[in-house]
Amino acid sequence: MPRTAQTNLPIDPAERFGRPEGGLRLRLYTIIFEADTRAGRAFDVALLCLIVSSVIVVMLDSVQAIHARWGDWLTVLEWGYTALFTTEYLLRLIAVRKPQRYARSFFGIIDLLSILPTWLALFFPATHALIDVRVLRLLRVFRILKMAAYVAEFGALGEALVASRRKIFVFLSFVLLVVVVMGTLMYVIEGPANGFTSVPVSVYWAISTMTTVGFGDITPKTDLGRLIASAMMLVGWGTLAVPTGIVGAEFTAQRLRPYYITTRTCHECLSEGHEPTAKFCKDCGAALPRYQRDEG
Repeated sequence: MPRTAQTNLPIDPAERFGRPEGGLRLRLYTIIFEADTRAGRAFDVALLCLIVSSVIVVMLDSVQAIHARWGDWLTVLEWGYTALFTTEYLLRLIAVRKPQRYARSFFGIIDLLSILPTWLALFFPATHALIDVRVLRLLRVFRILKMAAYVAEFGALGEALVASRRKIFVFLSFVLLVVVVMGTLMYVIEGPANGFTSVPVSVYWAISTMTTVGFGDITPKTDLGRLIASAMMLVGWGTLAVPTGIVGAEFTAQRLRPYYITTRTCHECLSEGHEPTAKFCKDCGAALPRYQRDEG
C-alpha cells in the first residue's frame, strides 16, 4: 500500500479511488471513509462492534456443545451479519468514483473476503470456517478510532524496525549460528537414544532452549548435555536484551517527531493524512479547507 511522506503509515485506499463531487454520494463518502466527523465516527465504531461480534459468533459456533443447542440462532445471526457487511461493501463501491480500484485494493479485498465465505458456504459447506478472515478487518481500528497517539507510535515503531533491519539481521544470523552449532553438538553428545534423533530435531531443541521457551518434549539426559543446556539458557536471557536495545534506540529517535493524523482530504489530488495546522496540501500544494475537528 502507498504511504504518507510524513508518517510512513498506510494511506487509506479511499484517496486513490476519488472523492465524489457532491450530493448524496459525497455525504455517503464522508460518513464511510472519513472519521473526523460525528457521523463518520459513529459509523466506524458501529462497524467495528459488528466485526467483533460477528467473529465471536463464528467462534462460538465452532464449539460443539454450543452449536448443538444454539446452532440455528447462530446461523441466523451470521446471515444477518453477512447481509449488513454485504450492504456496507456495496455502499463503499457506490460512494467512490473509481469502484474498480477500491475492489482491487487491500481493504477492498478484505471487505470482499469478509462476506464471500458465507455465500460460498451455500455451495461449499467446508468453507464456512473461513469466515474468521473477517477479523483482518480489525486493521481498520488504527484509523477508525483515531487514536492519534497509538497510530503515531505505530508508525514510529515501523520506522524503527526498518532503520534497525541490518543490525537485527546480523543478530539473527549470530543466533542461527549458535543454535546450529549447539544443536549439532547435542546430537553428537545425546544421540537418538535420548530423543535427539537428527540434527534438525536437535536444532529445534536448541532454538526452544535459546529462546527460554523450553517445551520439555526433548531434554538432555547426560551431565555434559545438561551443562550445555544450562549455558544456552543463560545465553538466551542475555540475547533477549539485544534486539530490544536495538529497536528501542531507534524507537526513541522516532518519538522525537510527534504528529497528529487526520482524515483531511485535499479536494484537488485527494491526498489524505494532513496535520491539523496544515493550510496547504503536502503533495500538490493546493489550499486545504479549514480543519474543524468534531469533538462530539
